[in-house]
Amino acid sequence: MATAVLETADAKTKTALSRDYAARWFAARRGETPEIKIGTASPPLRPARPAKPELLDPRDVPRRRPGSPEGRKALLHAVAHIELNAVDLHWDIIARFGGRVRFPMGFFDDWVKSADEESKHFQLVSGCLESMGSFYGELAAHAGMWRAAEDTAEDIMGRLAVVPMVLEARGLDVTPGMIEVFRKAGDPAAKQAVEALEVIYAEEVHHVAYGSKWFHFLCGRQDTDPKEAFHRLVRTYFHGALKPPFNEEKRAEAGLPPDFYWPLSETGSVG
Repeated sequence: MATAVLETADAKTKTALSRDYAARWFAARRGETPEIKIGTASPPLRPARPAKPELLDPRDVPRRRPGSPEGRKALLHAVAHIELNAVDLHWDIIARFGGRVRFPMGFFDDWVKSADEESKHFQLVSGCLESMGSFYGELAAHAGMWRAAEDTAEDIMGRLAVVPMVLEARGLDVTPGMIEVFRKAGDPAAKQAVEALEVIYAEEVHHVAYGSKWFHFLCGRQDTDPKEAFHRLVRTYFHGALKPPFNEEKRAEAGLPPDFYWPLSETGSVG
C-alpha cells in the first residue's frame, strides 16, 4: 500500500489513494475489517512525480513578494509542493524501514495518520490555489525536497532526525508568519488560505512529535544519548545550520527542547 502511493505520479490521485489506504488501515485497526498484515517492500528511491511542476535548483526558483496576489499564490504553491513531498516521506518511512526494523504497531499508526493528514493538507492548499485561478503545477518548484530522503535511505535514525525533527519542525517556525500574510490580505481567497494553514499548523505539531517519539524510542533501544545522537546525525545529513527564530513553544510541545536545536543554529547558542 505504501509503495503504491509512492509509485503514483498524479498529485490528486496520489493523495486520494493515500487517504483511502489510511481509512482502510484504521478500519482494520478498529477491528471493523480484516487485519492488514505488515510485509516487506522495495520502494523506489524517488517517488513518481507529475510532469508539472517543473523542478528547479532552489537558487533558480523565482522569488515573489508575498504582499502581492501573485506572491501569495506562489507561497501557497510552495506549501502544496511541501505537503505533497510530505505524503511520500511518511509512506516511504513505512515502506523502507517498517519491514527491516522491529517496531510496535504504534509506529505504523503514527505514520499512516501523518500521511493521511499531509494528504488532506495538500488537498486543502490545492483547493486554495484553484480558488485563486491557479493549480498545483502552474509554477516551478524546489527540486531539492527529496534530498533528505535519499541521503537517509539506509539510516532510520538519520531519517527521523532530519525529516520530522528538522524539516517539519521548521514548518512550526514559519507557518504563523504565513498565516499573518494571508490574514492581512483580507480577501475571500486569503480567508480560505488562513483556514487551511491553521489546520496545517495544528496538525504538524503531531508529525514532529512522532519523529521525536520514535527517535527517542530507538535511542533507548540502543542505549544512546538522544541529544548527542541528534546533533551527530543532523551534522551528517543536514546541509547547513538551522535558522532561527525558532517557535520554542510549539517545538517543546512536539518534544524538541531548545538544547536539541540551538547548538546547531547559525548562532550556536542556547541562551
